[in-house]
Order: sequence, then C-alpha cells, then structure tokens
Amino acid sequence: MTTETDSTPLGAVPEAGAPRRALFVVNTKSRRGREGAAVAAEALEAGGIELVHGECADAGRLRDTIRDQASSIDMVVLGGGDGTMNAAAPALLETGLPLGILPLGTANDLARTLGIPTELEQAARVVTGGWMRRIDLGEVNGHPFFNVASIGLSVQVTRELTRDLKRRWGRLGYALATGRALWNMRPFRAEIRHDGEVRKVRTLQIAVGNGRYYGGGMTIEEGAAIDDGRLNLYSLEFERLWKLTLIYPAFRAGRHGLWHEVRTASAEEAEIRTRRPKAVNTDGELATQTPARFRVLRQAVRVLAPRPAVAQD
Repeated sequence: MTTETDSTPLGAVPEAGAPRRALFVVNTKSRRGREGAAVAAEALEAGGIELVHGECADAGRLRDTIRDQASSIDMVVLGGGDGTMNAAAPALLETGLPLGILPLGTANDLARTLGIPTELEQAARVVTGGWMRRIDLGEVNGHPFFNVASIGLSVQVTRELTRDLKRRWGRLGYALATGRALWNMRPFRAEIRHDGEVRKVRTLQIAVGNGRYYGGGMTIEEGAAIDDGRLNLYSLEFERLWKLTLIYPAFRAGRHGLWHEVRTASAEEAEIRTRRPKAVNTDGELATQTPARFRVLRQAVRVLAPRPAVAQD
C-alpha cells in the first residue's frame, strides 16, 4: 500500500484529471531552446498532451498569447530560462492557468527550486504527471517575480550578461559578467523598511528573494522555500570588495547571514528607498526602479512539479 507522507510541501495538492491541452511556447533564443523544442514537444505528446504552439517573440507577445488562448487550454508549458518564466507571470496570475516548466535557459533557478530535472524528457514527464503545487510570487511595484528582485550589483551583472556571453559560456558567463560588474561597482546608500523598522545602509546590493535559488544556484537563505509566505532580504555591506570572494561558499549554502557584513531579514512586505532612482532587477530582467515596494503573493500560481516523496507501508 502506498501513502503520501506528512512531508508533502505546503500548497502541493493532487488534482484529479490532469490537464491534457497545453499552450506550448519555447524561447528559441535561449541557449538550449532551438534544439530542445522538438525533443520536448515529442515527449509531451507521447505523454498524451495536445499542444497548441505559440510564439515567444518578446515578453508582451508571450503574455498576450497566454491571455488569448486561456479559454481553450488547460495549462501553459514554457521552455526557456527564468526570464521566460518571469515574462509569463502576469498572465498566469490573471488567467489562473497552471505552469509546466521545461528548463532550457542558462541558470534555470525556478526549476532548481522546484526540483524539476534539467534533462528534457524527465522534465516533460513531470508535466505529463499532472501533480499540481501552489507557490508564492514576489511582487515589486506591481511586477511579479518567482526567484529574486535586487538592486545594485546584480543590475550591473544583468547589463554585462549579454545574450552572446550566455550562449558562448553558459553558466560561466555569470562569473565573467560578475567580474566585470565588480570592477565598476561602487557602494550606494539606501533605506530599508520592514515591519515598522527603518535601517539606513551603505551597500553593494540589496536582494529580496521569494524562491530558494537565484543567480545560477546561489541560495537566498538556508531555510527559504517558495511556498512559505515570506520574502528573504539581504544587504551586502562590504567595505572591501575582495571579501566577496571569501563569502562565495556561504552564498551557495544560503549561510551568508553569518557574516557581520551581510544584513538579513524576513518579512511579508518591505520597501527600499534610495536618494536617486536605481534600477530593480527581477529574475534577470530590469523591471522597475526605486522607491521599490515589495510584497509576497501567497500561493498565487499553480505549477506542475515533481510528486513529493511517498512512503511504502
């Protein structure tokens, strides 16, 4: 006899009659998108899903396609990276359609957070399996995000991380872009507000995370989860940039808060103010600017995710 364990993630709910008709959109500009589209489509169709093919020319076109097809489909299956998922978030919120993820980008941090395999046929089996999980979204100034929103260093990294750099170097491109960004980076002053507290800081970066992973596998906080109803914030307040090389292992494990130069907090809402407007990066896309008001949208989106572990009785 097989029973579900008590470790079923918050918001993970089985739904009878898995959806069978899907809007299928692949970002062929992503590193693996062009070669992976046919493989993914074949695997999904073999699993009994009827595909309605759409285009991903730009973020606006993707959102419009989802809205236009909403009444005739059961779910949206997207092939691409975190930027593609981010582009679809507003339309997913509006339509309530479930999201199937085929990780075809460079970092694939949302897929990593959800435990979705990077191998395409395995990822397609997650979609055809039909297990629904409700997850949170973060929101900054009305712009939803899955993984993280940030101000400062990561914005400069986004500007340095060109499409050509990602295609040529893959995940190593993040390291190259970060090195270039650090060379030109200068600390800035900001005001962080949450839970009635106000902190004035001199920082290299402020990040507000909704999920667990970002930036190609960095961990926003050791205990972070994408369905815990919390945002996890950190501020990098280093005076000497060379120290960032020492803290790298702590960021991979989500234990950077143990360093006294890293300010951390957890909240449902937060606000970041700067003297002059500064760009805000959401999941690798420049979306808005300060003043930035953040909040968590609890269990806002349904995703097709791996089934939780089962126990044999």
